[in-house]
Amino acid sequence: MKRASRLLTALPWLLLALISWQPSVLAAPIPGLEPTKSWDLDGYIKYMGALTSPDSASNSLDHLLHQRFNFEYRFDRQLSVKVSMRNRVFYGDRADIPGYGDAIGEDSGYWGLTSTWLDSGGLVGNTQFDRAYLDWKPNEFDGGNWQVRAGRFRVNWAMSTLWNPNDIFNAYSIYDIDYEERSGVDALLVSRKLGFASALDFVYNPNSESELSSYAMRYLINYQGWDLQGLIGKSGFDHVIGAGFAGELFGAGFRGEFSYFDPQYERWPIERRVVDAEDSGSPVLINMLASQTLSSTSVSTLEMDYSFSSARNWMVRGSMLHISNPTESDSALLYLNLPLTARTLSFSQWTSYLDVSFDISALNRVTFSSSYYDDGSYFVGASTSHSLANNWSLLLVLQRFDGSSSSLFGQTPSSLGSVQLKWSF
Repeated sequence: MKRASRLLTALPWLLLALISWQPSVLAAPIPGLEPTKSWDLDGYIKYMGALTSPDSASNSLDHLLHQRFNFEYRFDRQLSVKVSMRNRVFYGDRADIPGYGDAIGEDSGYWGLTSTWLDSGGLVGNTQFDRAYLDWKPNEFDGGNWQVRAGRFRVNWAMSTLWNPNDIFNAYSIYDIDYEERSGVDALLVSRKLGFASALDFVYNPNSESELSSYAMRYLINYQGWDLQGLIGKSGFDHVIGAGFAGELFGAGFRGEFSYFDPQYERWPIERRVVDAEDSGSPVLINMLASQTLSSTSVSTLEMDYSFSSARNWMVRGSMLHISNPTESDSALLYLNLPLTARTLSFSQWTSYLDVSFDISALNRVTFSSSYYDDGSYFVGASTSHSLANNWSLLLVLQRFDGSSSSLFGQTPSSLGSVQLKWSF
């Protein structure tokens, strides 16, 4: 926690120093290709109100004020630093739950870059740096084929647009409507460009528990218009191997991913053998947390989408997800709110998804979506996005989680309605 406080205190001064510092030697600029200035700052402010209506409990109303900064400083054409910070203030029934502020303040990264600075009277205030990295990447005019990136950033190894078994560093929930940037990971990336749409990437992601540190290598190529990739490495307590593809089939987008996870331990947390000084030095097993049995599993997905040439720009997208040995969940609330990993994208063996979207006007688009789990759980949703003016947008979302009485969602069926107003700058 002290390390996190020092980092959060030092970052604003680092930004100020970067803005005021200028390198003494710069490469000669190429007219028309150099940025007009050495730094950029943008972001947004948005409000979201959410009404949750469980079938068997009282309704709850929550409010969220969310502000984001994206800052980039370019030392020259090769070296840059990027920092993104989001400030959030929660108010309502959920923020009044004891311990909610602590839960929001948890940071899963190696560096603690999240801080809850207000937790009182049903108000929770939180600041998080979800991007903070140094990037070295010579451009093609300098003949550069290498890239090195270090800090907190998103490792985007996904081929599919919905479920991503290859996204072993920073998976996300398909039901999260407020965090379009997705979370980042504390890591080191070394990448070598091998040719057109071809590269070799290596990522190392440390963890405060060394057994959970992750690393992986990916090989990416393009063959006759198809993007193909293979990866191998370690994700948390799993050894992992995977592959993915993306291309076009009969005019439709066709994508897929596969990953196989093989745990290096039989149980987690692992039992640690320590010396008991009161028992003449005899070793005893110490396990502070209830451990779970680990087993190998494969996670795979296929996805297609088709766009129709029409005035309404109709698009249909469908996907199937299969997990050979899914991790069971006993709470829909926990499943929908806790961070996911690439091996826990679903709680059932088979999950299907379908959405249909179209334009009502040039400024308004509507999407209907649904998903079905083989335990009998299902989700249906509808959303509409509207461009109100330059830099202003409105998003309305309705969601229903339900199912058979024995299914995960059916045990606690509920409806959710959200409104989001956003101003970008």
